[in-house]
Amino acid sequence: MADHPMRRGPVHLTLLMGPQIPVPAPRQVVDALLSAQVTVASGQRSGFQLAFDLSKRGPINSTLLPAGFFDPKVRVVLAVTVRGATTVLMDGVIVRQEVGVSNRPGQSTLTVTGEDLTVLMDLEERAGVPFPAMSPAARVSSIVSKYAHYGITPQVIPELVPQTPMPTKRIDFQTGTDLSYVTELARANGFVFYLDPGPAPGTSRAYWGPEVRLGVPQHALSVNMDALSNVDQLTFAFDGTAREQPEARVQSQATRVSQVLDVPEVSTFRPPLARRPAPALKKKVLGGTAKKDGPQAYAEVVARAMESADAVSGSGQLDVVRYGYLLRPRELVGVRGAGLTYDGLYYVKSVTHNLQRGAFTQNFTLAREGLTARSSTVVP
Repeated sequence: MADHPMRRGPVHLTLLMGPQIPVPAPRQVVDALLSAQVTVASGQRSGFQLAFDLSKRGPINSTLLPAGFFDPKVRVVLAVTVRGATTVLMDGVIVRQEVGVSNRPGQSTLTVTGEDLTVLMDLEERAGVPFPAMSPAARVSSIVSKYAHYGITPQVIPELVPQTPMPTKRIDFQTGTDLSYVTELARANGFVFYLDPGPAPGTSRAYWGPEVRLGVPQHALSVNMDALSNVDQLTFAFDGTAREQPEARVQSQATRVSQVLDVPEVSTFRPPLARRPAPALKKKVLGGTAKKDGPQAYAEVVARAMESADAVSGSGQLDVVRYGYLLRPRELVGVRGAGLTYDGLYYVKSVTHNLQRGAFTQNFTLAREGLTARSSTVVP
């Protein structure tokens, strides 16, 4: 996603809606839009909420709402444009509508809530779908490709521990919905699965792989720095019980002798962001690993270690115009002004975009594995 300064011009919101192929919403709908909220998080389903003015004799109340224009499964695309540079914030479908009727003129509202297109993968239960001689990555590619007609392109990263079972030994079967199965495979390998909308409206990238904690960091979040501050307040927390030391046993099929697997350092698979990683105060024994193949059990141990590694979290809110840029989730960002212990690089875990006429703010959460920055400088 491009790095375009927000101070170069006003922010324009684009709203597209339609049954499957979204088109520009009618002018009356755009004019009635009161607010929009979009939440995007790593490894989770993204969501949105739109609030509209529901005047008694307006076209929404008299025509569009009865005709099903805001019914569940209607597709919605939200994008912001600054001087010709467009960023797609959401590509999803409506799942719920609420009507609030008031005796006071101008106080009646229509609120629609929706989720990104992965909700379409969570509508149909499947049982006993076989995947002979297919690795987890191959299974995910096969499942996601079924939704290509929604403009979804899979980006699947091979698992860190190869797991292609011989059909003579084991055949893997899918149970549950496509989304639950893909998410289960991601969690078992220390990966995440999410939908990244764009770059063009109507297209999306389905990412299955590790959290990418590399690349050029975004412009720093500055606090307590007088005129250089672009965030009013940042809150940090260090949870000493967050990180776990997983333990798993595997059993040799030939000798029936079990042994404890060695747990690798998380930094082996993910570049560290802090100089002092949090210690693992808790020990977690994983059950059922003795019945699994060695690669499967090892992948589960690595996944559990990575899942609990982020003991330090941060949260805050910023004004987009004051910050000067659009803070992007699932990327790195620098923090300065919080002190030696909490300054440095963080992974942007989630961002909530709040848009109203004349206002654009973002709530965000940050994460990393420990304290003290590895570098004394960040991108200003």
